Amino acid sequence: MASLHHSPTREDEHQRSDENPALNANLLEQVVSNANIQQAWQQVRRNKGAAGVDGITIGQFTDWVKPQWPDLKGQLLSGCYPPQPVKRVRIPKDDGSERLLGIPTVLDRVIQQAIVQVLSPIFDPTFSEHSHGFRPNRSAHDAVREVQGYCQQKRNIAVDIDLSKFFDRVNQDKLMTLLGRRLRDKGLLQLIGRYLRAGVMDGNILLPSHEGVP
Repeated sequence: MASLHHSPTREDEHQRSDENPALNANLLEQVVSNANIQQAWQQVRRNKGAAGVDGITIGQFTDWVKPQWPDLKGQLLSGCYPPQPVKRVRIPKDDGSERLLGIPTVLDRVIQQAIVQVLSPIFDPTFSEHSHGFRPNRSAHDAVREVQGYCQQKRNIAVDIDLSKFFDRVNQDKLMTLLGRRLRDKGLLQLIGRYLRAGVMDGNILLPSHEGVP
């Protein structure tokens, strides 16, 4: 008689992880833990980068944040922390157009990196094995090696697909809905939502951000 038991699929594993309360317990507390914040700061410092709208540079950040961190941590945990708008920067492109960038303050870069460090282990396993961009322990070199493997298999047709200005056009409501399907920590979801809606400072003008991600 045939057994009705089946081997667990990737979809089954994802469903169990959604139902596992331990996976999503106290995520915001994990984000603002001293060890996670310190790791995030080290990464932001390695990345360098310009100051945001508050003018505080990488070199000034440590002395500035130390006396304020207990209060900032309390604001984050209580849902009162107000992310700063990102600073608009325009980068010329070869075709004459411009690429729009948003530079967060160093503090917000540290907090965002701290969020990434907690969420990556939850979301990264759900991504395609063929996806290499912006993922831990993956790089463009991995993508090139995969393409080389296809060439060795005598595959000679390539299809180039690009979503123009994707990050500028992300539907924020849909993004928050997708996050909410896997995260149960309302405090963390609210913080992410505040970052999405923090706005853009273009010169001296504060522009609302109803779509896209900084």
